Amino acid sequence: MEALSIEGAWLYTPRIFRDDRGFFTETYGLAEFTADLGYALDLRQVNCSVSRRGVVRGIHFTAVPPGQAKYVFCPAGALLDVVVDIRVGSPTFGRWEAVRLDETDRRAVFLEHGLGHAIAPVSPEATAVYLCTSTYEPTADRELNPLDPDLAISWPGDGELVLSGKDRAAPSLAQMIEAGTLPDYAECVRHSEELRARAASELARGAS
Repeated sequence: MEALSIEGAWLYTPRIFRDDRGFFTETYGLAEFTADLGYALDLRQVNCSVSRRGVVRGIHFTAVPPGQAKYVFCPAGALLDVVVDIRVGSPTFGRWEAVRLDETDRRAVFLEHGLGHAIAPVSPEATAVYLCTSTYEPTADRELNPLDPDLAISWPGDGELVLSGKDRAAPSLAQMIEAGTLPDYAECVRHSEELRARAASELARGAS
């Protein structure tokens, strides 16, 4: 796992073993993930979306608490995976970073809870698979407008973007700051530290 420029966002690049049958790769490995991040993923739900070029899904996040961390990869096609730091008080608040995920390199992105997330296909059609640490809870689901000029995200394509009604009507970053509906950076960091401390304690008990 390689840390991205936004704290709490990581990139995984798997080894791919190719032969005359095709290829084999390990999309997610518990031991390697735990060694790099200091805790294991408590997976509760797996989601899959298929989108055509021109579509933008997001920017989505889950209210903290409970929050939701995501491990995202693209098994078919190619897409732009966009991470947005929406944690109030974060040193990189308001910054975004985009990573290409595709069926060739088989890379994946992990986002700790409290970060905003969006995808946009760069191939005619793309599939995204999300491993999530919590089940869907409508009352905790949040949207941030992906066309917010203050974020100035460079979405792929030249035509009009295709958004859901909820995403197009979602508030801007400034409106969410005013409403007090964004995650708190200190709370998110504290939660991650608790997960690492709990994992270390369980490891110590297992070794004793």
